[in-house]
Amino acid sequence: MSRIGKRPISVPQGVEINVTDENYVTVKGPKGVLKQQLPASMGFEREADVLTVVRPSDNREHRSLHGLTRSLLANMVIGVTDGYQRILEISGVGYRASREGKNIVLQIGFSHPIRVVPPEGVTFEVVDRRSANEPQAVIIRGIDKQVVGEEAAKLRGLRPPEPYKGYGIRYRGEKVRRKAGKTGKTK
Repeated sequence: MSRIGKRPISVPQGVEINVTDENYVTVKGPKGVLKQQLPASMGFEREADVLTVVRPSDNREHRSLHGLTRSLLANMVIGVTDGYQRILEISGVGYRASREGKNIVLQIGFSHPIRVVPPEGVTFEVVDRRSANEPQAVIIRGIDKQVVGEEAAKLRGLRPPEPYKGYGIRYRGEKVRRKAGKTGKTK
């Protein structure tokens, strides 16, 4: 059996999970509501506050969908209870971010500032840590793990970290391999 698929999902107090016949799942919790269509071939068993995903056979397709279905459902439960966040660090001379209502304005080396509008259910927070010799940070928060990750990837894609001086936008904890610059010609 799938090691991930057979792990039970604990459902905390205050979380409601509704599954229709076509496996359209709705998860309600303190932070909001998530809806998603899961593979129709998978089954669910609920005992008190524990939910498990059951596959109908050991068919190759069912084996591959078993762990995926469990992970998607567990991510939905975590999202409506705790939420998700990604932290991006902005480093570089003159590189900075500021809030403008719900939006953020990035000055990252272009001739113009870039305004980024958050999608529905996502919030931005700008943390200024320049005094502690740390780069400025942008925190992306939301209840949908996929949307938060996509938004973080879009922001990072605006100015990925470059290998010579390390300037750009990177994930917190991301290691950037540094390259040596050109060396002068000696006679």
